[in-house]
Amino acid sequence: MSPRRSYDQYCSAARALDAVGDRWTLLIVRELLAGPRRYTDLHADLPGVSTDVLASRLKDMERDGLTTRRRMPPPGAVYVYELTGRGRELLAVLQALGEWGAPLLAERGATDAVRAHWFALPLLRALEGFGAGVVQVRLDEGEFHVRAGAVDGPVYGEGPAPEEPDARLSLDAETCALLGRGELTLLDAIRTHRVEVSGEGPLAKSLREP
Repeated sequence: MSPRRSYDQYCSAARALDAVGDRWTLLIVRELLAGPRRYTDLHADLPGVSTDVLASRLKDMERDGLTTRRRMPPPGAVYVYELTGRGRELLAVLQALGEWGAPLLAERGATDAVRAHWFALPLLRALEGFGAGVVQVRLDEGEFHVRAGAVDGPVYGEGPAPEEPDARLSLDAETCALLGRGELTLLDAIRTHRVEVSGEGPLAKSLREP
């Protein structure tokens, strides 16, 4: 394994960038915030990354204590990658970075890839203050679920939630982008019917009856 490149600066920001500043590293963290993922799953949801670069980044992240690799028990018996506690602390970094970059989503490029679950982290920010619970989200691009108020474990996941969600939201990608850019609040989106809320859990009621 090649030695990690360093800025060689006694500065916390520089040291942080030594660990996560390489291309693709933070996007791998974004994917692993959904929980353990197989290499093939990561590669499928990181369009544009080469297999060599992905393998190299995963090795670097394991060396730096951001991820671990383990073998799933039979019948799966496949290797998965998952975040350590240190790696999961990057959630706040990604949310801040996403908030800063949200204005850059004003237009979607013709060649831009999109996955429904890429809207999970901005939506988690929009749900702050409404209580904790599992929220099932449906977009035209697909379904995902988020765990509002989660203190450990995955904060979101692709597809339907494994348990009965506390609330269900139906909206489109444009509304998600507006929420991420701060041009629309979740309450206003619900009041103007850009977001449909269903469910009888406390979180659903909080969203309908602020």
